[in-house]
Amino acid sequence: MNDSKLGDHLNPQDLLELRGGLLSWYDRNRRDLPWRNTQDPYAIWISEIMLQQTRVVAVLGRYEAFLRNFPSVVSLAHASEADVLALWSGLGYYRRARMLHKAAQVVASDHLGIMPSTAAALRTLPGIGAYTSAAIASIAHGERVAVVDGNVQRVVQRLAGGGISDRLGQAKLARDTESLANLLLDPARPGDFNQSMMDLGATVCLPRSPKCLQCPLEPLCKTRGEHPTPRRAIMSSQDAAYALVIRSRGKIREVLLDQRSAELTIMPSMWELPALSDTQVADAQLLMALRHAIMQVNYYVRIRTVFEDDAPTLTLPSERRYWFSLHDLATLPLTGLARKVLLRAKLPELTPNPPTVNSAAREQFIY
Repeated sequence: MNDSKLGDHLNPQDLLELRGGLLSWYDRNRRDLPWRNTQDPYAIWISEIMLQQTRVVAVLGRYEAFLRNFPSVVSLAHASEADVLALWSGLGYYRRARMLHKAAQVVASDHLGIMPSTAAALRTLPGIGAYTSAAIASIAHGERVAVVDGNVQRVVQRLAGGGISDRLGQAKLARDTESLANLLLDPARPGDFNQSMMDLGATVCLPRSPKCLQCPLEPLCKTRGEHPTPRRAIMSSQDAAYALVIRSRGKIREVLLDQRSAELTIMPSMWELPALSDTQVADAQLLMALRHAIMQVNYYVRIRTVFEDDAPTLTLPSERRYWFSLHDLATLPLTGLARKVLLRAKLPELTPNPPTVNSAAREQFIY
């Protein structure tokens, strides 16, 4: 990238045409998403946290279930962490849910249950950074502040002919990108403009093979195609194996689960299937095999069915191991892998979408 300023090819008339063209495109093509039909800052906040590093299709069912259970910031503040994590199960990056819960408690205790209305004030809450605060403030309150997520960053840098292939200078490029994003922002419709930029990056200005001929910004774009980006970190691989242990107690079927230590960095206190002592599962014993990515690691997972009496000898020991009714699994904070395996096992007691959480029922089935 040369030393010229990002966006220096855009004059005032270009900015007017860019804003008008992009907003017209958005009005015609905006995605019909449930969080687009509200200006409630709490509901917008929930959607933005859920959407971080998660596909929209995975968020749709979770978002509505979460709001059914916690319809206000105060109800979220008064919920138990276990119930919050149960509704988050399957979305991954569980620290987001914990920080969301902490922030709701701060709003309830320090702000009389009313969320701050400015981006600057929102950034004082746990887990809310520049991107999330800008999204809430611009969409819910019309504040003139640009949202810069990965999609918007890509659109802005391609528009300006920016981007670098190594990691040197990334901080300066990020600052320049944010400055240009705020320059481009339509002052009359900041919330819609931010969402139009996010939609454009998600559906047209794609990371690979962008659809330039469909882009409303194509006439003003200096890149018209892919732009230089740093290489992604190389994923490592690791084998893992777990036991699916199910027993019947009368008409109730139960599954054996282990609770991860609260001291772990990744997914503390979440419930998972018991780990097998031997990660090499013979094909004759294999129930299913799947790949599961956590951060920069691809786990190649093998699952086998284990009888109750064999579980102590075939699985690794656990400090907290309990039997849970299959009917109540949706109310538990399961790891994403455990939830994926249990759903793929097609157990008739399970449903893909979480019901209303029931703390009393969850505690009743701990043995």
